[in-house]
Amino acid sequence: MDAQSCLPLDHLDRMTDSTGLIQHAIYSIPRRESGYTTDDNARALRLCARLWNQHSDDRMLARVSCYLSFLEHARCPVRGFHNFLSYQRDWLDANGTGDCQGQAVLALAEVVGSQLPIGFRGLARELLDGTLPALGELRSLRAQAYVIQAWALLWRTGVEGIEPLERVARLAANRLVECYHRSQRSDWYWFESRMTYANAVLPHAMFDAAERWPDEAFLSIAESSFGFLDLVTTVEHDFWPVGNRDWYSHGEDKSLYDQQPVEASTMAAAALAAFQVSGNEKYLKAFFRVYEWFLGRNSLKQLLADDQTGACFDGLQANGVNRNQGAESTLAYLWTELLRVSEQPSLIESAQKAIAVV
Repeated sequence: MDAQSCLPLDHLDRMTDSTGLIQHAIYSIPRRESGYTTDDNARALRLCARLWNQHSDDRMLARVSCYLSFLEHARCPVRGFHNFLSYQRDWLDANGTGDCQGQAVLALAEVVGSQLPIGFRGLARELLDGTLPALGELRSLRAQAYVIQAWALLWRTGVEGIEPLERVARLAANRLVECYHRSQRSDWYWFESRMTYANAVLPHAMFDAAERWPDEAFLSIAESSFGFLDLVTTVEHDFWPVGNRDWYSHGEDKSLYDQQPVEASTMAAAALAAFQVSGNEKYLKAFFRVYEWFLGRNSLKQLLADDQTGACFDGLQANGVNRNQGAESTLAYLWTELLRVSEQPSLIESAQKAIAVV
């Protein structure tokens, strides 16, 4: 069974109109007043480009075209990308956020490194090259981590002429190292003084850097920071991410609720990146512990993902599940599911057996 047949995209299609992917939902219905974000459309582009590589039909190509067209429209006149577009198609920000730039670059790298038609790859490469001047000025650690991931994707797929992006990625990796050493304490192995959102993209980027530059300090920092995050987010063998209500500052208690699906998705991706670099099956155990958070192995024992429509609830609150099924949450589940079904069957069987004995 191919990945496309395993991934229901009904809800993704419901949330998408001729402009792009709508940001929020009321239950399972698109909330038009929330408009659109480049963040979400970039995530959708990355997912559908990866799926098209595995199942190249016209419907998937139409999805790719819609989300890539959104990114082309989001291009700022000077550099980078806008992020927030109203439902009336007015840009609501003068310049996009730092994270938006990173998400866009990662999605464009997915297209450039794919087997999509040459026109799609050509536009993606043009947009990617055009945003290079803005990437060196990024201050968001997560945006820099996405840039490292984007470069690593292009490097692995053998795309030529990416030396300018490699230089930006190398500088970004060094900045993450500096931040790690600045924030590290005897009880705190992290890049910042607090954990906030999409935390796992930081060690993920370090594993990518370690694959390319194995003689540097990247691997040791990747392993220690991922291990610390795994420790912080594992409670009685279940995944319990940092809640986005108050985050988790050094010396304070971890916020327990408003758990977000993006935390599970980024942690799952980081775990697989760690396994690919190290070959250590403990990272596969981490992947499946996180994956099963979507399926009810969580602090509330509640199912979050709908495997019939591909939708995902917006997270876990102290009083129950947030029943809205927005774009970010749905894409978090779909990407995690894609990672699962794309792996070799023998690897999956090994990991499932390993976690079954925990």
